[in-house]
Amino acid sequence: MTDRTQSAPDFARSSPLPAILTPPPQRSRIGRSLRRHPTIWLGGTIIACVALVAIFAPLIAPMDPTALNPANRLKPPSSEAWFGTDMLGRDIFSRSVFGARVSLAVGLGVALCATLAGVIIGLIAGFTRWADNVIMRVMDGMMSIPAILLAIALMTLLRGGSIFNVIVAITIAEIPRVARLTRSVVLSARELAYVEAAVACGTSKPGIIWHHIMPNTVAPVTVQATYICASAMITEAILSFIGAGLPTSVPSWGNIMAEGRALWQVKPNIVFFPALFLSVTVLAVNLLGDGLRDAVDPRLAKRV
Repeated sequence: MTDRTQSAPDFARSSPLPAILTPPPQRSRIGRSLRRHPTIWLGGTIIACVALVAIFAPLIAPMDPTALNPANRLKPPSSEAWFGTDMLGRDIFSRSVFGARVSLAVGLGVALCATLAGVIIGLIAGFTRWADNVIMRVMDGMMSIPAILLAIALMTLLRGGSIFNVIVAITIAEIPRVARLTRSVVLSARELAYVEAAVACGTSKPGIIWHHIMPNTVAPVTVQATYICASAMITEAILSFIGAGLPTSVPSWGNIMAEGRALWQVKPNIVFFPALFLSVTVLAVNLLGDGLRDAVDPRLAKRV
C-alpha cells in the first residue's frame, strides 16, 4: 500500500501531460502569427520606412520644399530634380518627402483621438442601458452624413486650415465608427458568465468595465484604428485637393496634386509621384489592418 502511494508522484512527474497542456510561449505564438500572416510585417515594414522618411525629411530632401525658383519651373524629372519641379519651381521630390509628415501626423492623430473617444462613448452606450438610445441615435445621425462632407462642414466652422483643425474635423467624422463597434462588443461581453458573476459579487461598474469589458474591445478596436488611419490620410488629401484643408504653403500630398491638376496632361509627374506616395502608404496601412484582423480572429487563431 505504501509503495503504491509513493509511486504515484513519480508517475506524475514523468508524465508528458503537463508539457502538453502548457501553452506555448508568447514569443512563439507571435512568431507563428507573423509567419502565417505576412501582411502584418509587410505593411509594418512599409509604414516604418515612410515614418523614417518623415522623421529624416530635412536630411533626405535635397532642397527646401517651400523655396521658389521661377527660373526652374516645370522642369522634367532629372538628376537634379528627381521628380521634376512644379509651376513655381519647387522641387516635387522634396515636397513629397515632407508631405509624409503631414499624412502620418493626420493619420495617427485621427486614429488615436477617434479611438479613445469612440471607445469611451461605446462603453457608456453599451453598459448603460438608459443612455444607449440617446447616444446611438446621435451616432446614427452623424453616420448618415458622408465623412468627407461632414469634415468639409467642420473645417468651415473651425475657420482655419491648420493640422490641428484638420485632425479635429476628421476625428469627429470617424468617432461613430469606433463607438458602434465598441458598443457591439460590450453588448456581447456583458452577457458572459464571468461578467454576470462579477456583478453578482458586487463588483463596481468601473471595475467591471476596466477588468472584464475593456480587454474584449482591444483587438477589434486596434484593427479598426488602422482602417481609420488610412481613411484619415485619404480624407486629408481630399480636403487639401479641393482647397478645404491645409494652406497651399504646407507641403502635403493633397496640395501637391491640387497644384498639378491643371497641367495633368502636360506634366503628369506633378500629380503622379505624390499620388504614388499616398497610395503606397494607404496600402501599407490596410495590409497591416488586414493582417491584424486575421491574426485576432478566433477561428484563425486556433490554426496558428
